[in-house]
Amino acid sequence: MNKVVTFGEVMLRLATPGFQRFDQVDNYSATFGGGEANVAVSLANYGVDVDFVTRLPKNDIALACMKDLRKNGVGTGQIIWGGERLGIYFLESGAVSRGSKVVYDRAHSSVSEIKPGMVDWDKVFDGVTWFHWTGITPAISQGAADVCLEAIKAANDKGITVSTDLNFRKNLWKYGKSANEVMPELVAGCDVILGNEEDAEKVLGIKAEGVDITAGEVSGAAYESVSKQIMEQFPRCKKVITTLRGSISASHNSWSGVLWDGKKLYEAPTYQITHIVDRVGGGDSFMGGLIYGLMTWPGDDQKALNFAVAASCLKHTIYGDYNRVSVDEVMKLMEGDASGRVAR
Repeated sequence: MNKVVTFGEVMLRLATPGFQRFDQVDNYSATFGGGEANVAVSLANYGVDVDFVTRLPKNDIALACMKDLRKNGVGTGQIIWGGERLGIYFLESGAVSRGSKVVYDRAHSSVSEIKPGMVDWDKVFDGVTWFHWTGITPAISQGAADVCLEAIKAANDKGITVSTDLNFRKNLWKYGKSANEVMPELVAGCDVILGNEEDAEKVLGIKAEGVDITAGEVSGAAYESVSKQIMEQFPRCKKVITTLRGSISASHNSWSGVLWDGKKLYEAPTYQITHIVDRVGGGDSFMGGLIYGLMTWPGDDQKALNFAVAASCLKHTIYGDYNRVSVDEVMKLMEGDASGRVAR
């Protein structure tokens, strides 16, 4: 039976109600979220045995966060405790021509002060078949980057499939090193690599020529050369996946993806998401769907990709970081039913 472990930071999310701006509100909607935790919740919704590894402070907010993860089916037994605070991020949701904004308040968070040796990876990886991390974690601090590398090497030694979402966040790389200094050594240990055009360029120095996301649609064929370059740079990699988001406005995006297996480029159907409820966590929901698809249909990359795109399309209709959908709901959309009819 498949078991997955994800590693990273989970935060308190404080979002302005509706589509209000930061300077309009006197209250915030409080939930929890973070790249790798979001992936774990998606997988738990699909019935996958999944543990989330992080470092949390011993206070009531962190305990509430742990209980929230448990409530959503995620294993928390491998969480380590220490440090002073849980990271926070503030979200102002955009609409139409006004984009969303994120303000981070995560300096000196418990996981940013993690050090090698704190996590017993041999114990964590017992019985595990898949390990997932994102480029957000090594951006937090040198210690987080070192522990991430420690985990990847341990997973490689055990023959565990390793995946990453490159997830470049320019506002996080503040501890004296750039993404392209740190990330290549980590990515070298990965079997599955997910990203978009900005990730490839900023993290790996690989540019997708002729791509303009503001045009409304993105051609998947433009990414074949990028995928080939990634595989040449990282020989361990077996699959490169690119999410294709065309931004017509903050409220209307086109959404698809492509997968390169070293021989063939698979393209998923394109969805028009015309009334976005919440796009935060969209990439994480894609990754959760992809991991589920690749584990469930190991010989059918097209079906796995289609599942990931449909799952993440549905995420855009759900408030919060987590994608709260079932396999049946994703399969229904994959099969062409986008009617949104009441189920009763």
